[in-house]
Amino acid sequence: MTTEALFSPDDLAAGERLVAKPWRFIKGVVALDGLPDEGWTEVAFAGRSNVGKSSLINAMVRNGGLARTSNTPGRTQELNFFAPAEAPLYLVDMPGYGFARAPKDKVEAWTALVRAYLAGRPTLRRVFLLIDSRHGLKPPDREIMKMLDATAAPYQIVLTKSDKIKVPELAAVKAATEAALKSHAAAFPTVLATSSEKDVGIEELRATLAALLNG
Repeated sequence: MTTEALFSPDDLAAGERLVAKPWRFIKGVVALDGLPDEGWTEVAFAGRSNVGKSSLINAMVRNGGLARTSNTPGRTQELNFFAPAEAPLYLVDMPGYGFARAPKDKVEAWTALVRAYLAGRPTLRRVFLLIDSRHGLKPPDREIMKMLDATAAPYQIVLTKSDKIKVPELAAVKAATEAALKSHAAAFPTVLATSSEKDVGIEELRATLAALLNG
């Protein structure tokens, strides 16, 4: 079954209505006591440094300046919360992981914050775990998957930069990733392939977001 087949025209339309709203940056959080009050649906975006989290968020909401993008790995050093007008939803851009040149104390602080957030946020409906389609799952990704399993945080793999590799290679990476997910209890079984530059898979991602909000 293709990912397109998972969504009805109504699903896709709901996603379009959601991103048609004005979006805004709410706050950056560096400690748990700075988290917004619970009650709204939350969807988080995680991934290795430079996997394209901010670019994907911007493409999804059609706002190129919403999430800050940078060619410098490790630029996002806090939990950044974004929300649309008139919808009880937070998107959370999480600090990138796997950047060895970041100061050790900062990496430890990010890791502690992320683990505490994932384990203790009851309104977190899903984590989109972004994987560069050119590389597939790497050891740091598998470590995060173990963390997500341990915290019982539901997550779904989203392949980024799918326009950078050939179709057969993308299909192989997607199949291998879905096979790996079978041993992870908290993982959603379907992998989405996306490209922020070519707008591939973005419509399906919007529909998923709308479903999580309305479900």
